[in-house]
Amino acid sequence: MSALGVVQIVIFALVLTALVKPLGGYMARVYQGERTFLSPVFAPLERVLHRVCGIDANAESSWKGYAGSLLLFNFIGFVAVYLLQRWQGVLPLNPQNFPSVGAESAFNTAVSFASNTNWQGYGGESTMSYLTQMLGLGVQNFLSAASGMAVLIALIRGFVRRQATQIGNFYVDTIRGTLYVLLPLSALLAVILMSQGVVQSFSAYQTVDLVQPGQVTQQTIPLGPAASQIAIKQLGTNGGGFFNVNAAHPFENPTPLTNFLEVLAILLIPAALCYTFGRMVNDTRQGWAVFAAMTIIFLPLTFGVLGAEQSGNPRLETLGVDQTGSQLHTGGNMEGKEVRFGIANSALWAAATTAASNGSVNSMHDSFTPLGGLVPLWLMQLGEVVFGGVGSGLYGMLMFAIVAVFIAGLMVGRTPEYLGKKIEAFEVKMASLVLLIPCVVVLVGTAVATALPAGVSSVANPGAHGFSEILYAFSSAGNNNGSAFGGLSANTPFYNIALGIAMWISRYWLMIPVLAIAGSLAAKRSVAVTAGTLPTHTPLFVAMLVGVVLMVGALTFLPSLALGPIVEHLQMIGKG
Repeated sequence: MSALGVVQIVIFALVLTALVKPLGGYMARVYQGERTFLSPVFAPLERVLHRVCGIDANAESSWKGYAGSLLLFNFIGFVAVYLLQRWQGVLPLNPQNFPSVGAESAFNTAVSFASNTNWQGYGGESTMSYLTQMLGLGVQNFLSAASGMAVLIALIRGFVRRQATQIGNFYVDTIRGTLYVLLPLSALLAVILMSQGVVQSFSAYQTVDLVQPGQVTQQTIPLGPAASQIAIKQLGTNGGGFFNVNAAHPFENPTPLTNFLEVLAILLIPAALCYTFGRMVNDTRQGWAVFAAMTIIFLPLTFGVLGAEQSGNPRLETLGVDQTGSQLHTGGNMEGKEVRFGIANSALWAAATTAASNGSVNSMHDSFTPLGGLVPLWLMQLGEVVFGGVGSGLYGMLMFAIVAVFIAGLMVGRTPEYLGKKIEAFEVKMASLVLLIPCVVVLVGTAVATALPAGVSSVANPGAHGFSEILYAFSSAGNNNGSAFGGLSANTPFYNIALGIAMWISRYWLMIPVLAIAGSLAAKRSVAVTAGTLPTHTPLFVAMLVGVVLMVGALTFLPSLALGPIVEHLQMIGKG
């Protein structure tokens, strides 16, 4: 394993950790309604939005009311994105005169962006107008991310409040997350990206002469308002690319600096929310414990991708292909990777984008070695809780924490407690739904697709790798990630509908149980800490939490992984 590659990953982890406390503390103040340094700028705008939208900032709702507002708000977003695509051909800001998007693809894309998945079965620069990209996809990048953060904040209030019937106001929480967190960070990142060469333009595509013409003498250069969308796609763990090849495109990710900042942005808010959680429950040790559990899972798996890709493909050696040389740039498996990024940056991005429910890529996961591709696949299958999506990753990890304290309670024969609240049958049932629904969606969806001609006909590769392509697609949709293995032709009626349903179920059938737990916890009294209370900020609990996450993921998906990347690896290293 390249020492320089290891150093790059370690530096990334240190920078990320250093930003957790300042950003996490700031977000805690935002959601607690405290004054921040941006209040003079955004507080007046916040009040205007409340008046225009008819929102009573002092009115709160029960968990059912909160869930109803969430579903209504997201459904309106879904309809808006669907109609924008269907009417795109007659709407303005369409300099390339792209026609309207077909019904199945429009449905898939609308569900995808409303659910913070951003799965794309189309090529952005050849399908979507500037208006659709900005008003439809770009706006949903903000609102879907803010929705996930709002649900997390509601859950935190459930732990904090005592004998309460209300958990907050969804609209107030969503506006705060958008105005005070997502908007300023995105504006800052977008300006930096533009300074590095990321395009931001309303001009039509440009046709230019090639410097070395051959049979082809000209090339069309796609343009568009990309930088503004790329900033929020990374910060909001959305991931949908403005261009088809996503962050591997030089107009989206032109330099090593933009690559570092974009991959840092993927994990920045999910990591910082751990500290926000600790601040809001008045015990920052709890937040650091969850952050530690996430990091303990993330770093070894990232090094696993790096090692697998730098080991190369032994089958190529028999063809006389040289896989040696600089371990950072040309050594190992460089297929599907940008030379300007190399193996280390590609491995780090692949792990980060699938640990978070981001889904953007700067290399093609389909071209990774079998074990190199297994890690991103498994990171999604863990439930997108290793940092995960903004808000959704942390509330998913807290569901695992509830299960962990329940198991600990069974071991010592007492009622489990977490953050001063008794964890009883209702909370365990709801947490189990959150953990198991994505597993069912992934495995059932994969089974159906492999059994039907409509599912198999889209596979470009036979055997184990073809199975991995289908498994990856449903793992991505079923965990709201959005990345693709690459060899699957998914823009078909079958996959547009099947993956759309998977994305819808895995977003909203998880949010509702989380809010139900928030309501149940808020109504309870606090429990006094005794000698029998399990401390949930210690290394022992961190180890137990990590064990529960890995055990659920391994037991659920090992058989399917054995049919895909594991058997492909054995075929690769085998003889004959």
